[in-house]
Amino acid sequence: MAASQKCLGKGSAAPGPVPKDHIRLYSMRFCPFAQRTRLVLHAKGIKHDIININLKNKPDWFLEKNPLGLVPVLETQSGQVIHESPITCEYLDEAYPQKKLLPSDPFQKAQQKMLLEDFSKVTPFFYKIPMGKNKGADVSELQTELKDKLTHLNKMLGNKKFFGGDSITMIDYMMWPWFERMEMLELKPCLDSSPELKKWIEHMLEDPSVKAIMFSTEIYKAFYKTYMEGIPDYDYGVLE
Repeated sequence: MAASQKCLGKGSAAPGPVPKDHIRLYSMRFCPFAQRTRLVLHAKGIKHDIININLKNKPDWFLEKNPLGLVPVLETQSGQVIHESPITCEYLDEAYPQKKLLPSDPFQKAQQKMLLEDFSKVTPFFYKIPMGKNKGADVSELQTELKDKLTHLNKMLGNKKFFGGDSITMIDYMMWPWFERMEMLELKPCLDSSPELKKWIEHMLEDPSVKAIMFSTEIYKAFYKTYMEGIPDYDYGVLE
């Protein structure tokens, strides 16, 4: 898995064919949406290669695959292209049925999708609060809103170990990337009223796929500094 490969930008040569018995992921190392797909690929043991994209200076050949210019994007050996993180993850779960992450029960599956829809209203706060702080704005109201939303998630989790029960399922991986970044974004105090969520974070940190893919807070901080300065170093930490 070439997860440490340098990103490709405008003017770069298009990569060759997808290797035999593999699927390809177009990603960016620090993107939480692409991390969802990386977690699913790792958790399901799917053979894959990763091409990292310079999102500030995208190659023309990448824009031909996904005119939106966003990651994650999956490409199959036959040239099929799938994008949008929830869609890529569901595709992988169906195309590679070993170790299913989505429940087979239609209602339980619907519950996970409804929870993901709820969570999509939480993620903007992970950007609005740090951006506001950076500009010297009063973010106390936004912090209160985030606390309320996390308290709601805490209630949804209840006394379960994971959101789907005793073991990790798709919804846990879909939400995890933002919680992994909480310390870096200085948002951990927003969890003060959510003890069950704190336990969930501890359990998630024990997961082999989470461990294999996560970055340290120090690396996140270093990348985020370049991002906030408008010159994101997508290759931060990649060895020459």
